[in-house]
Amino acid sequence: MKQKVALVLSGGGARGIAHIGVIEELEKHGFKISSVSGTSMGAIVGGVFALGKMEEYKNWLYTLDKLKLFRLVDFTFRTQGLVKGDKLMNAIRAFIADANIEDLKIPYAAVAADIINKKEVVFTKGSIFEAIRASMAIPTVFTPVKTETGLLVDGGVINNIPINHVKRTPNDILIAVNVNADVPIDKPPVETVPTPSIYQQKLKKIYDQLNIMQPSDSKEKPGSEEKLGYFNLINKTLSLMAYHLAQLTLERYSPDILINISRHACGPFDFYRAGEMVETGRYAAIKSIEEYEHLKHNPGFRQPPA
Repeated sequence: MKQKVALVLSGGGARGIAHIGVIEELEKHGFKISSVSGTSMGAIVGGVFALGKMEEYKNWLYTLDKLKLFRLVDFTFRTQGLVKGDKLMNAIRAFIADANIEDLKIPYAAVAADIINKKEVVFTKGSIFEAIRASMAIPTVFTPVKTETGLLVDGGVINNIPINHVKRTPNDILIAVNVNADVPIDKPPVETVPTPSIYQQKLKKIYDQLNIMQPSDSKEKPGSEEKLGYFNLINKTLSLMAYHLAQLTLERYSPDILINISRHACGPFDFYRAGEMVETGRYAAIKSIEEYEHLKHNPGFRQPPA
Protein backbone atom coordinates (compact mmCIF):
# COMPACT_ATOMS: atom_id res chain seq x y z
CA MET A 1 0.00 0.00 0.00
CA LYS A 2 1.29 3.45 -0.93
CA GLN A 3 2.19 5.88 1.84
CA LYS A 4 -0.42 8.65 2.02
CA VAL A 5 0.84 12.23 2.13
CA ALA A 6 -0.70 15.47 3.34
CA LEU A 7 1.22 17.95 1.19
CA VAL A 8 1.78 21.64 1.99
CA LEU A 9 3.19 24.00 -0.65
CA SER A 10 4.53 27.45 0.18
CA GLY A 11 4.31 30.62 -1.84
CA GLY A 12 7.40 32.14 -3.44
CA GLY A 13 6.70 33.36 -6.97
CA ALA A 14 8.62 31.58 -9.71
CA ARG A 15 10.49 29.51 -7.11
CA GLY A 16 7.15 27.77 -6.54
CA ILE A 17 7.55 26.06 -9.91
CA ALA A 18 9.88 23.75 -7.97
CA HIS A 19 6.73 22.25 -6.42
CA ILE A 20 6.10 20.49 -9.73
CA GLY A 21 9.39 18.61 -9.56
CA VAL A 22 8.73 17.75 -5.91
CA ILE A 23 5.29 16.30 -6.67
CA GLU A 24 6.59 14.29 -9.63
CA GLU A 25 9.37 12.83 -7.51
CA LEU A 26 7.04 11.99 -4.61
CA GLU A 27 4.79 10.04 -6.95
CA LYS A 28 7.79 8.37 -8.57
CA HIS A 29 8.86 7.12 -5.13
CA GLY A 30 5.44 5.61 -4.49
CA PHE A 31 3.88 8.26 -2.27
CA LYS A 32 0.17 8.94 -2.68
CA ILE A 33 -0.80 12.58 -2.18
CA SER A 34 -4.10 12.38 -0.34
CA SER A 35 -4.59 16.11 0.38
CA VAL A 36 -2.91 19.41 -0.44
CA SER A 37 -2.87 22.99 0.80
CA GLY A 38 -0.98 25.95 -0.57
CA THR A 39 -0.42 29.65 -0.62
CA SER A 40 0.15 31.83 -3.69
CA MET A 41 2.24 29.81 -6.18
CA GLY A 42 1.77 26.83 -3.88
CA ALA A 43 -1.98 27.28 -4.23
CA ILE A 44 -1.63 27.34 -8.01
CA VAL A 45 0.50 24.21 -8.30
CA GLY A 46 -1.52 22.40 -5.61
CA GLY A 47 -4.77 23.35 -7.34
CA VAL A 48 -3.57 22.23 -10.75
CA PHE A 49 -2.46 18.92 -9.22
CA ALA A 50 -5.83 18.45 -7.52
CA LEU A 51 -7.49 19.07 -10.89
CA GLY A 52 -5.34 16.34 -12.46
CA LYS A 53 -3.76 18.77 -14.94
CA MET A 54 -0.15 18.94 -13.75
CA GLU A 55 1.40 17.77 -17.02
CA GLU A 56 -0.60 20.28 -19.08
CA TYR A 57 0.36 23.11 -16.75
CA LYS A 58 4.05 22.18 -16.75
CA ASN A 59 4.12 22.01 -20.54
CA TRP A 60 2.49 25.44 -20.70
CA LEU A 61 5.09 26.90 -18.34
CA TYR A 62 7.86 25.46 -20.52
CA THR A 63 6.48 27.35 -23.54
CA LEU A 64 6.15 30.75 -21.92
CA ASP A 65 8.90 32.13 -24.14
CA LYS A 66 7.12 31.11 -27.32
CA LEU A 67 3.74 32.30 -26.11
CA LYS A 68 5.21 35.72 -25.29
CA LEU A 69 3.95 35.99 -21.76
CA PHE A 70 3.72 39.75 -21.91
CA ARG A 71 0.62 39.44 -24.04
CA LEU A 72 -0.97 37.95 -20.94
CA VAL A 73 0.02 40.84 -18.68
CA ASP A 74 -2.93 43.22 -18.48
CA PHE A 75 -1.40 46.33 -16.95
CA THR A 76 -3.71 48.62 -15.04
CA PHE A 77 -3.36 52.20 -13.86
CA ARG A 78 -4.98 51.42 -10.53
CA THR A 79 -2.99 52.32 -7.47
CA GLN A 80 -3.77 48.92 -5.87
CA GLY A 81 -1.61 46.92 -8.29
CA LEU A 82 0.16 46.82 -11.64
CA VAL A 83 -1.57 43.79 -13.15
CA LYS A 84 -5.22 42.73 -13.16
CA GLY A 85 -4.41 39.07 -13.80
CA ASP A 86 -7.54 38.40 -15.89
CA LYS A 87 -5.64 37.54 -19.08
CA LEU A 88 -3.35 35.16 -17.22
CA MET A 89 -6.21 33.29 -15.57
CA ASN A 90 -8.17 33.17 -18.85
CA ALA A 91 -5.14 31.70 -20.62
CA ILE A 92 -4.98 28.90 -18.05
CA ARG A 93 -8.73 28.35 -18.33
CA ALA A 94 -8.18 27.67 -22.04
CA PHE A 95 -6.56 24.32 -21.26
CA ILE A 96 -7.65 23.70 -17.65
CA ALA A 97 -11.35 23.83 -16.84
CA ASP A 98 -12.48 25.40 -13.56
CA ALA A 99 -14.11 23.21 -10.92
CA ASN A 100 -15.55 23.47 -7.44
CA ILE A 101 -13.06 22.60 -4.74
CA GLU A 102 -15.55 20.31 -2.99
CA ASP A 103 -15.78 18.20 -6.18
CA LEU A 104 -12.05 17.50 -6.45
CA LYS A 105 -10.70 13.99 -5.93
CA ILE A 106 -8.59 15.09 -2.97
CA PRO A 107 -9.13 17.75 -0.26
CA TYR A 108 -7.63 21.11 -1.25
CA ALA A 109 -7.18 24.39 0.59
CA ALA A 110 -5.85 27.76 -0.59
CA VAL A 111 -5.01 30.65 1.70
CA ALA A 112 -5.54 34.39 1.15
CA ALA A 113 -5.46 37.39 3.48
CA ASP A 114 -8.36 39.80 3.99
CA ILE A 115 -6.69 43.16 4.63
CA ILE A 116 -9.98 44.92 5.44
CA ASN A 117 -11.15 42.49 8.10
CA LYS A 118 -7.60 41.62 9.17
CA LYS A 119 -8.01 37.87 8.94
CA GLU A 120 -6.96 34.76 7.11
CA VAL A 121 -9.33 33.40 4.46
CA VAL A 122 -9.17 29.69 3.65
CA PHE A 123 -10.83 28.39 0.49
CA THR A 124 -12.13 24.83 0.83
CA LYS A 125 -15.16 25.14 -1.42
CA GLY A 126 -16.30 27.12 -4.44
CA SER A 127 -14.39 27.91 -7.65
CA ILE A 128 -10.80 26.74 -7.50
CA PHE A 129 -9.76 29.46 -9.96
CA GLU A 130 -11.26 32.15 -7.74
CA ALA A 131 -9.36 30.70 -4.79
CA ILE A 132 -6.11 30.68 -6.76
CA ARG A 133 -6.59 34.25 -8.00
CA ALA A 134 -7.11 35.53 -4.46
CA SER A 135 -4.19 33.58 -3.01
CA MET A 136 -1.75 34.89 -5.67
CA ALA A 137 -2.67 38.59 -5.37
CA ILE A 138 0.83 39.81 -4.48
CA PRO A 139 0.50 43.30 -3.00
CA THR A 140 1.49 46.11 -5.43
CA VAL A 141 1.84 43.57 -8.30
CA PHE A 142 -1.60 41.96 -8.77
CA THR A 143 -4.74 43.88 -7.94
CA PRO A 144 -6.53 42.52 -4.84
CA VAL A 145 -9.77 40.55 -5.10
CA LYS A 146 -12.88 42.30 -3.81
CA THR A 147 -15.52 40.41 -1.84
CA GLU A 148 -18.80 41.67 -0.41
CA THR A 149 -17.13 42.77 2.80
CA GLY A 150 -13.38 42.47 2.25
CA LEU A 151 -10.32 42.78 0.05
CA LEU A 152 -8.15 39.72 -0.51
CA VAL A 153 -4.41 39.62 -1.17
CA ASP A 154 -1.67 36.99 -1.33
CA GLY A 155 -1.95 34.60 1.60
CA GLY A 156 1.81 34.77 2.10
CA VAL A 157 1.46 37.92 4.17
CA ILE A 158 -0.26 35.90 6.89
CA ASN A 159 0.40 32.17 6.33
CA ASN A 160 2.93 31.20 3.67
CA ILE A 161 3.16 27.53 4.68
CA PRO A 162 -0.44 26.58 5.57
CA ILE A 163 0.28 23.37 7.46
CA ASN A 164 -2.66 24.01 9.77
CA HIS A 165 -5.11 23.87 6.85
CA VAL A 166 -4.10 20.67 5.10
CA LYS A 167 -6.58 17.81 5.58
CA ARG A 168 -5.09 14.98 7.65
CA THR A 169 -6.18 11.37 7.29
CA PRO A 170 -5.27 8.26 9.31
CA ASN A 171 -1.76 6.91 8.69
CA ASP A 172 -0.68 9.76 6.43
CA ILE A 173 2.58 11.67 6.79
CA LEU A 174 3.04 15.43 6.58
CA ILE A 175 5.33 16.84 3.90
CA ALA A 176 5.98 20.57 3.61
CA VAL A 177 7.83 22.31 0.78
CA ASN A 178 9.40 25.65 1.60
CA VAL A 179 10.71 27.55 -1.42
CA ASN A 180 11.92 30.46 0.73
CA ALA A 181 14.41 28.54 2.83
CA ASP A 182 17.52 30.30 4.09
CA VAL A 183 19.83 27.60 2.74
CA PRO A 184 22.53 27.58 0.06
CA ILE A 185 21.42 27.09 -3.54
CA ASP A 186 21.45 23.37 -4.29
CA LYS A 187 20.87 22.34 -7.90
CA PRO A 188 21.37 19.16 -9.92
CA PRO A 189 25.04 18.55 -10.83
CA VAL A 190 24.24 18.85 -14.55
CA GLU A 191 22.25 21.91 -15.39
CA THR A 192 20.93 23.07 -18.74
CA VAL A 193 21.43 26.81 -19.01
CA PRO A 194 18.42 28.37 -20.76
CA THR A 195 19.15 30.31 -23.94
CA PRO A 196 18.38 34.03 -23.58
CA SER A 197 15.02 34.67 -25.19
CA ILE A 198 12.91 37.55 -26.36
CA TYR A 199 10.76 36.96 -23.27
CA GLN A 200 13.79 37.24 -20.99
CA GLN A 201 15.00 40.40 -22.70
CA LYS A 202 11.59 42.04 -22.41
CA LEU A 203 11.32 40.95 -18.79
CA LYS A 204 14.60 42.70 -18.01
CA LYS A 205 13.43 45.89 -19.73
CA ILE A 206 10.24 45.99 -17.66
CA TYR A 207 12.21 45.27 -14.49
CA ASP A 208 14.50 48.18 -15.33
CA GLN A 209 11.56 50.48 -16.03
CA LEU A 210 9.89 49.64 -12.73
CA ASN A 211 13.24 49.74 -10.94
CA ILE A 212 12.62 46.25 -9.58
CA MET A 213 16.14 45.10 -10.26
CA GLN A 214 19.04 46.43 -8.26
CA PRO A 215 21.20 49.01 -10.01
CA SER A 216 24.31 47.62 -11.63
CA ASP A 217 26.47 49.42 -9.07
CA SER A 218 24.47 48.11 -6.11
CA LYS A 219 27.39 46.05 -4.81
CA GLU A 220 28.74 48.70 -2.50
CA LYS A 221 31.58 48.45 -0.06
CA PRO A 222 30.87 46.67 3.25
CA GLY A 223 28.81 48.83 5.54
CA SER A 224 27.35 50.98 2.78
CA GLU A 225 23.64 51.23 2.14
CA GLU A 226 22.21 48.91 -0.52
CA LYS A 227 20.40 50.70 -3.33
CA LEU A 228 16.87 49.34 -3.75
CA GLY A 229 14.12 50.36 -6.12
CA TYR A 230 10.54 50.83 -4.95
CA PHE A 231 9.24 47.42 -6.00
CA ASN A 232 12.39 45.62 -4.99
CA LEU A 233 12.12 47.16 -1.53
CA ILE A 234 8.49 46.06 -1.17
CA ASN A 235 9.31 42.57 -2.43
CA LYS A 236 12.19 42.17 0.01
CA THR A 237 10.01 43.43 2.87
CA LEU A 238 7.20 40.98 2.09
CA SER A 239 9.70 38.15 1.62
CA LEU A 240 11.28 38.86 5.00
CA MET A 241 7.88 38.87 6.69
CA ALA A 242 6.83 35.63 4.98
CA TYR A 243 10.15 34.02 5.89
CA HIS A 244 9.84 34.69 9.62
CA LEU A 245 6.17 33.65 9.70
CA ALA A 246 7.17 30.42 7.96
CA GLN A 247 9.85 29.75 10.56
CA LEU A 248 7.28 30.07 13.34
CA THR A 249 4.93 27.71 11.50
CA LEU A 250 7.64 25.08 11.01
CA GLU A 251 8.59 25.29 14.66
CA ARG A 252 5.00 24.74 15.73
CA TYR A 253 4.13 22.01 13.22
CA SER A 254 6.98 19.61 12.61
CA PRO A 255 6.55 17.91 9.21
CA ASP A 256 7.71 14.35 8.68
CA ILE A 257 9.59 15.53 5.60
CA LEU A 258 10.63 19.13 5.03
CA ILE A 259 11.84 19.91 1.51
CA ASN A 260 13.78 23.16 1.35
CA ILE A 261 14.41 25.24 -1.76
CA SER A 262 16.78 28.18 -1.39
CA ARG A 263 15.13 31.59 -1.54
CA HIS A 264 18.09 32.58 -3.71
CA ALA A 265 17.38 29.86 -6.31
CA CYS A 266 15.73 32.39 -8.62
CA GLY A 267 13.88 35.70 -8.55
CA PRO A 268 10.14 35.77 -7.79
CA PHE A 269 9.30 36.74 -11.38
CA ASP A 270 11.84 34.58 -13.23
CA PHE A 271 9.23 32.33 -14.84
CA TYR A 272 11.43 31.84 -17.90
CA ARG A 273 13.49 29.50 -15.66
CA ALA A 274 10.63 27.01 -15.31
CA GLY A 275 12.61 23.97 -16.47
CA GLU A 276 15.47 24.78 -14.13
CA MET A 277 13.16 25.20 -11.14
CA VAL A 278 11.29 21.95 -11.79
CA GLU A 279 14.61 20.10 -11.75
CA THR A 280 15.72 22.00 -8.64
CA GLY A 281 12.55 20.83 -6.88
CA ARG A 282 13.08 17.28 -8.07
CA TYR A 283 16.68 17.27 -6.81
CA ALA A 284 15.69 18.63 -3.39
CA ALA A 285 12.88 16.06 -3.11
CA ILE A 286 15.19 13.15 -3.90
CA LYS A 287 17.65 14.18 -1.18
CA SER A 288 14.90 14.71 1.42
CA ILE A 289 13.18 11.41 0.59
CA GLU A 290 16.48 9.52 0.83
CA GLU A 291 17.15 11.07 4.24
CA TYR A 292 13.62 10.21 5.41
CA GLU A 293 13.96 6.59 4.25
CA HIS A 294 17.33 6.30 5.96
CA LEU A 295 16.00 7.64 9.25
CA LYS A 296 12.93 5.40 9.02
CA HIS A 297 15.10 2.31 8.77
CA ASN A 298 17.74 3.64 11.19
CA PRO A 299 15.74 5.50 13.84
CA GLY A 300 18.75 6.02 16.08
CA PHE A 301 20.75 7.73 13.36
CA ARG A 302 20.91 11.52 13.13
CA GLN A 303 22.68 13.53 10.49
CA PRO A 304 25.64 15.51 11.87
CA PRO A 305 25.09 19.28 11.99
CA ALA A 306 26.07 21.13 8.83
